[in-house]
Amino acid sequence: MADKDNGNREVAILVVDDEESIRTYLQRLLSLKGYIVHEAESGAAAIDFLRNRGFPTVIFLDIMMPEMDGMETLREIKGMNEHVPVIMLTCLGQTSTIVEAMQLGATDYLVKTCEPEELDISITKALEKGNLLKEVEDLKKRLTDGTKEATFISVSEKMERVKEISTQVADTDVTVLVHGESGVGKEVVARFLHRKSKRSKKPFIKVNCAALPTELLESELFGYEKGAFTGAVKLKPGKFEFANKGTIFLDEIGEMSLAIQAKLLQVLQDGEFSRLGGKDDVLVDVRVIAATNKDLEQEVRERRFREDLFYRLNVVNIHIPPLRERPDEIPVLAKFFFQKYRRKYNKKVGDLSEDLLRRFSAYKWQGNVRELENMIKRVIVLGEESFVLREMDEAAADQDDDGVLDLEQMGNEEILPLKQISKRASMNAEKKVIRKVLNQTNWNRKKTAKILQISYKALLYKIKEGQIENR
Repeated sequence: MADKDNGNREVAILVVDDEESIRTYLQRLLSLKGYIVHEAESGAAAIDFLRNRGFPTVIFLDIMMPEMDGMETLREIKGMNEHVPVIMLTCLGQTSTIVEAMQLGATDYLVKTCEPEELDISITKALEKGNLLKEVEDLKKRLTDGTKEATFISVSEKMERVKEISTQVADTDVTVLVHGESGVGKEVVARFLHRKSKRSKKPFIKVNCAALPTELLESELFGYEKGAFTGAVKLKPGKFEFANKGTIFLDEIGEMSLAIQAKLLQVLQDGEFSRLGGKDDVLVDVRVIAATNKDLEQEVRERRFREDLFYRLNVVNIHIPPLRERPDEIPVLAKFFFQKYRRKYNKKVGDLSEDLLRRFSAYKWQGNVRELENMIKRVIVLGEESFVLREMDEAAADQDDDGVLDLEQMGNEEILPLKQISKRASMNAEKKVIRKVLNQTNWNRKKTAKILQISYKALLYKIKEGQIENR
């Protein structure tokens, strides 16, 4: 049965009423407006229709019917499909029954003597709600499906401890704060906590608090009402509503503004919030997992992060060490990512060489696991290791060129005059930029000189002076 609503001819309506005159009246009125109309003379006939012919876009259901009344029929319908909009048809003086019907999930109600305009308004309202619920369910499904893969590899003693703590608290429903450098795998831990919890069959929703400006982040988290601002043409639920009964992962929580922090605190304390432009509170049951690469205690001292929110979030604190502090895991992770992306990209690439794995183990991994994963992707996509080896050499050279780090390790007898330090730093910076542009142009020196806005001869001199090689 058609369930689209872009055009009345695609909107199917089932009218359920034991009075033939009411059915005939609605059938004629709705057909004139372009709707496809079906009829059922009883609750039992309506249930039989739904089972055999599927669900219409909207159902009009009489409250007072013999044998199987409207309330019983409504319960049956909602048991079969909780999202189908049902508009109750009533007589005057049925207020208490109307309240009960709305509590059971009815979308709206109409008095049988209503005007055609009221009918139009009620149908429009039902269609909007039906579409909104479908959008929510589709999003929930997509987000839930995205949690099926969350491999937690732990070989080192430090990561075994992280896994042990995560397992202990996963099913306790407490708020967890995960912290560590960028790229260490904070999201992997958050997904592991969700997967091992009693909420695992419900949505896991990630929000990157650093990716959106304050105004957009608030509407993303808490939603907005129709007319809340220019462009808000209909109600939009926020991520907290999508995460109801599930888990919300607030990544980079340290980037959240103080105003939104106050609203988040209310959710953690009371399980409720109001949408932008809304007057009523929305109740939610959501587990919050937050992550940061900042020192939140320092942020609290400097008044950039609310102290009360910090203590609400920091019920359980899980620190993930950087990859350089767990070298035993580097070859294991490299092989895992290699197998994963070789299958994903369907590439026939030989196994990682022992030389590359040794270089991986000695590398500093400033970007942690994310950097390792990206390097493995490049090996597979490009089909050879030489590009990655060159990147590692350049990164190591850049790290060695850092004059500040060298100075920190100097003895007193090695300290240089400031002019020499400035000259060395300037040369190192030039070498870094020249090497980068040469690689981008595939070592086309003329093109590189043009990009850097220096003469060809000057570039050749700097390449020679800086001993920049095509590795």
